[in-house]
Amino acid sequence: MAGGNQSNSFGFLLWGLSEQPEQQRVLFLVFLCMYLVTVTGNLLIILAIYTDKHLHMPMYFFLASLSCADILFTSTTVPKVLVNIQTQSRSISYAGCLAQLYFFLTFGDMDSFLLATMAYDRYVAICHPLHYTMIMSPRRCTLLITICWILTNIISMPHTFLMLRLSFCPNKIIPDFFCDLVPLMKVSCSDTKVNELLILYLGGAVLVIPFILILISYIRIFAAILKVPSAQGRRKAFSTCGSHLAVVALFFGTVYRAYLFPSSSSSNSVEGDTAAAVMYAVVTPMLNPFIYSLRNKDMKGALGRLLRGKVLFLRKH
Repeated sequence: MAGGNQSNSFGFLLWGLSEQPEQQRVLFLVFLCMYLVTVTGNLLIILAIYTDKHLHMPMYFFLASLSCADILFTSTTVPKVLVNIQTQSRSISYAGCLAQLYFFLTFGDMDSFLLATMAYDRYVAICHPLHYTMIMSPRRCTLLITICWILTNIISMPHTFLMLRLSFCPNKIIPDFFCDLVPLMKVSCSDTKVNELLILYLGGAVLVIPFILILISYIRIFAAILKVPSAQGRRKAFSTCGSHLAVVALFFGTVYRAYLFPSSSSSNSVEGDTAAAVMYAVVTPMLNPFIYSLRNKDMKGALGRLLRGKVLFLRKH
């Protein structure tokens, strides 16, 4: 317990994005732009779905939930990065670090569960079209989202509580630009075997089970699509899944690189891990709105109507 009390009396130093002083201004502008694009893009997706009655469907309800989770996900890390660059400080308090860890895990896991839920929605729409409205009723959609939020919070709690039992060495630099599980364990002076086992089994389940469910859904979807007699029908069915598959590949690809293939503790390896973390924590939430809006005619139409409405409103006032 003495170690734990000692941990509360100091904060941590974050490795950051670069040790080169001349790069800090450029990094600040790049990350500020990416953050603003992420928040703006995802907010536009949410507003377009909310205001357009044509998009009041389960598929877009889940997409709006994903956009909301992406805003919260990137807001957990990027604002602190911007503050640290602007103030030329690498510090983060002990409580702030654990809070950041908890919310980062929560919203990151939420993305994983939502992508699996969206795959199930596509499976029902293509494989059971006659029963789609009955199976994916508003009540069931709300229940699925609620279960996702409950599960992500339950999963994040044991990781955070187990981190509380660790003692940390003062003046240690966390080898990342935010507080994550593995980087935090690298600066602990305690035995982290229990934490590692939890990451292996619980963390592994969070990454593997949704991916397997997505894989099973798409195997059945592709089997059903191949039975469609017309080429036009097959193309239309594939087009409804294209955006979701692109987001799945981007999200799980970057997460697996960061968590399943971490580098050693050398300086170059830390920079490689930081680049991987930037990809899934910052770049992926930014690209999701573009993937969905550019590949989906209904989404492009709704965004166009939303933006034209805003322009007309501004002209009148």
